[in-house]
Amino acid sequence: MQNAIEAFTTYLNRERSLSDNTIRAYVGDLESLSAHLKALGVEDVNTLNISHLRSWLANQQSKGASRTTLSRRATSIKLFTKWAHKEGLLPTDVGFNLATPKAHRILPDIVDAKTADIAMQALEAAAEETGELTAIRNLAMVEMLYASGARVSELCGLDLRDVDYERQTIRVIGKGSKERVIPIGRPAIAALEKWLAVRPQLANEKSENAIFLGARGKRIDQRQVREVVYRTIELGPHALRHSAATHLLEGGADLRTVQEILGHASLSTTQIYTHVYAERLHSAFKQAHPRA
Repeated sequence: MQNAIEAFTTYLNRERSLSDNTIRAYVGDLESLSAHLKALGVEDVNTLNISHLRSWLANQQSKGASRTTLSRRATSIKLFTKWAHKEGLLPTDVGFNLATPKAHRILPDIVDAKTADIAMQALEAAAEETGELTAIRNLAMVEMLYASGARVSELCGLDLRDVDYERQTIRVIGKGSKERVIPIGRPAIAALEKWLAVRPQLANEKSENAIFLGARGKRIDQRQVREVVYRTIELGPHALRHSAATHLLEGGADLRTVQEILGHASLSTTQIYTHVYAERLHSAFKQAHPRA
């Protein structure tokens, strides 16, 4: 089994263009399955069958694994058995009929448009009053996260050449190394230009072409961005991503457009924001309508 896991890991790295975190999660799931099979006395991957897979998932559930975790683990194993069958390691794709537990959808935290505006004003005031390089940078980072709905990793990966000032867009590399272009609007462009005007004061030989830099001139890391966002809105950066999506829908954007902006592979992932929007409408109705 271990040899198969190693070969599968090589396949994931070379051909699937998955993130390092995703690959680690998939391999971790396989290691867990391998340990379960060993306890059952199953050593040869060729003898793997669907009852073994169901037994492993049931064991994981009994240990308290959430539905979301079980769903991911089932997906990992289905991908593995499909690959193993194609490679001749399994006579059939034994995971083909494995049911995938549906993960619970948790509605994301968001900030309303007014709160977001107040947060941006506070950042702008801090940048103007102090003139500190990091304050000017922080305004640009938060403005761009909210305007674009980009992931933190995508923001940190931005290079100077990735901004189109005429079209007011940025080019990001998302999950699976997929590239997309996102509009960001005038406030974000203005904040970015102010930062880039002072960026040379922080830049050094370690900066390369990174747009956003840490205090020592290197490309800023995700932890630093998260700290800045949390100090600003008391929520993580993903809340800005969720807020951008919800506010786009509230403003009349269609679901496909929001899917493209966020870089979701599946429309079903984007549809969670319709539930957020519906809940906000219901709450507003109950508060405002005299017959609610």
